[in-house]
Amino acid sequence: MIYQGNAVRVERGPEGANEAIATLTFDRKDASINTLSSAVVAELGEAVAAIRAERSLEGLVIGSAKQAFIVGADITEFHGMFEQGAQQIQAMLERVHGIFNAIEDLPFPTVTAINGLALGGGCEIALTTDFRVMAESAKIGLPETQLGILPGWGGCVRLPRLIGADNAIEWIAGGTENRAEAALEMGVVDGVVPSEQLEAAALDILARARAGELDHQARRAEKQAPLLLDPIEQMMAFETAKGYVAGKAGPHYLAPLEAIRVIQKGAGESRARAQAIETTAFAKLALGEVAFNLVGLFMNDQQVKKKVSRYAKQARPVKQAAVLGAGIMGGGIAYQSASKGTPILMKDIQEEAIELGLKEARKLFTKQVERGKLSTEQMVERLTKLRPTLAYGDFGHVDMVIEAVVENPKVKAAVLAEVEDQVGEETILASNTSTISITRLASNLKRPENFCGMHFFNPVHRMPLVEVVRGEKTTDAAVATSVAYARAMGKTPVVVNDCPGFLVNRVLFPYFGGFSQLLAQGADFQRIDKVMEAFGWPMGPAYLLDVVGMDIAQHAGEVMAEGFPERMAGMAGDRGNNQGKSVIQVMVEHDRLGQKNAKGFYAYQEDRKGKPRKVTDEAAIALVEGLVKERRDFSDEEIVARMMVPLCLETVRCLEDDIVGSPAEADMALIYGIGFPPFRGGALRYIESMGVEVFVSQAERLAEELGPLYAPTEKLRQMAASGETFYTREAQDAGKAQG
Repeated sequence: MIYQGNAVRVERGPEGANEAIATLTFDRKDASINTLSSAVVAELGEAVAAIRAERSLEGLVIGSAKQAFIVGADITEFHGMFEQGAQQIQAMLERVHGIFNAIEDLPFPTVTAINGLALGGGCEIALTTDFRVMAESAKIGLPETQLGILPGWGGCVRLPRLIGADNAIEWIAGGTENRAEAALEMGVVDGVVPSEQLEAAALDILARARAGELDHQARRAEKQAPLLLDPIEQMMAFETAKGYVAGKAGPHYLAPLEAIRVIQKGAGESRARAQAIETTAFAKLALGEVAFNLVGLFMNDQQVKKKVSRYAKQARPVKQAAVLGAGIMGGGIAYQSASKGTPILMKDIQEEAIELGLKEARKLFTKQVERGKLSTEQMVERLTKLRPTLAYGDFGHVDMVIEAVVENPKVKAAVLAEVEDQVGEETILASNTSTISITRLASNLKRPENFCGMHFFNPVHRMPLVEVVRGEKTTDAAVATSVAYARAMGKTPVVVNDCPGFLVNRVLFPYFGGFSQLLAQGADFQRIDKVMEAFGWPMGPAYLLDVVGMDIAQHAGEVMAEGFPERMAGMAGDRGNNQGKSVIQVMVEHDRLGQKNAKGFYAYQEDRKGKPRKVTDEAAIALVEGLVKERRDFSDEEIVARMMVPLCLETVRCLEDDIVGSPAEADMALIYGIGFPPFRGGALRYIESMGVEVFVSQAERLAEELGPLYAPTEKLRQMAASGETFYTREAQDAGKAQG
């Protein structure tokens, strides 16, 4: 044994031919996967020093004892590192560069055996060696730009020299995970073999290098030499890429474009100078708000997944599912279940509806085939898992039923009571309702303990979130089974407690309320859309209402108004309340339902691909003008505040009311459910980035003019006064729970 640490060990090969070969193995004893924490990096430095001290060595293999190779740096350390400032960040990067350069400069050939995921720092370690061999099932990539940073341990320096600037830009700016065959074709790795042959392949490469058959010094020199590009090649490789990437990334995501600049600036430089350019750029991005929020988002996602995993341990297996209703939502749910391998019955009372649901499923499967995600044989096999029916004949063998009929409490209650008599006593029933109380729907059921909500978002195949809604009598087993089934469908489930609108719609409608009040004071809805899209939303509120459907929005708004009359009365046209008609109600009365009938705030025309394209509609503008009660000019900042404050406050209330269990779940639900701008981290992270005290002051000023929708809660005022934040409180609560 040359070196033994808690995460890194270095051993000589067995006596004989491989005795002069050292193997450096990553195997964290305190984790199920390998990550490069500061402690692991320190051990790596010690291990490399021990290798350099062994004079008789003639080769090195770097490998992993885990299923993955190395999934990257330990992201849980990032926030603490970022808070130390640019000087400390750069010092850390320089230490790592020193270690990685020492590997690259070893006086004998080196090879990395990539057995599983090699991402971020894992990929960058692999790039330090002379050769790389990869298992067929492994993936490799540099996804740092997805966290608002760039590869900072040599990825922006070594990868372009290995595969060319244009290919490196594609990998780094895109942040992709790449399969073994793509890595081989690109020249990132030197061989791809079955996993059981990986060690032998690595040793064979070293033997050939030691014998002079492979020139490791030439490979090393090429990897360290500057990129020699003439001016035209420079323009083609960098300037064209900048324009394309800037258009794809948008103005808020700076890391992909900065990564291209780093590659460009370092292309003609020595290794040391190029690494210094990379280090400076990394520190600059790391200190930005976007990187902080995206790292927080990653950790929130991990926290949500851990909670889902805990529920899954209590779940009953769902071997056969069923959905009631073959409409847009029911058909989407049936497709999603079948596409992920869980057989599902799709029941409706009309043959036409069944055919429509099947047509939608076939269309979605066909698109998968066209994109190369499925073979025709796989499509046929998965289609067989979706079985249409007009009767309850096979429902006695169903483990899970999702009701997805019309959003009407009487209809839903009747259908649920009917299906309950057709299924087994342990079958879980769930309603895909977006607003109706689960406790209310459960009141007529014989087994309310087996009933919960499963709120999918439209379109089901694209939207990642499912709200699993716990009613008053819902058991943990029912929740756990629903969570596990949602995860099996490829979704991210978040468990919430019952209330009008649950979490996402309850939070969304105050946002629409802020929109309605702006219109009443003369703001132009097209300008509001542009301002909020510039803020980061995928679509502005008027456009979003058109997509949701004005009739659906009115119904949901009435549910909100009934549940929270002090704040939400009048937002969707409460009839007969003498507050005047809302813009949503006026749109419904004029049969402007949005995209579903090609007219709402905008008119809709089909583009060349058959998708609805919005165009300005003077009739809609005239309708909105008729609702104006006063005329005011608003700055972009005022529009953002008027829209965001109600949404953020309602998120706070949901947390305080225990509708959602944690800030992480609240923020992830908004990002996955309504497209809250990811780079802003979620509503609660947005409040923190502004400063709780600043946010409360802004809300109080608006509440004086606009009423309770803008009034901060007493707990939020106390947080502002004490300097507390949502995520510091969450960390403290987690610490107490562990203690």
